[in-house]
Amino acid sequence: MADNRVVQGRMVTPKRLAELIEGESVMDAEEITDADRSCPDCDGDVLQVGYMPSVTAFVTGYKCQDCDWSEREE
Repeated sequence: MADNRVVQGRMVTPKRLAELIEGESVMDAEEITDADRSCPDCDGDVLQVGYMPSVTAFVTGYKCQDCDWSEREE
C-alpha cells in the first residue's frame, strides 16, 4: 500500500499522521496501515501508525479518516 493516505480530505505522510495524533512533531513514523476497527464517533475507517514521539518511547496511534477522532496506545 502507498505510504501516503487521505485523512479528512488531505493527503498525509506517516510522520504527518503521527503528528496529527500526537499534537506535536515526532521523531520517526512507520508505514500507515488500516486498523481493524471503526471510528467510535462517526463509524468511519480508522488508520494505524506506529511512531516515536521521543527517543525512549514508541506509540501506536489511531486516527479516523473522516473526523477528528484519534487515540494512542503506549
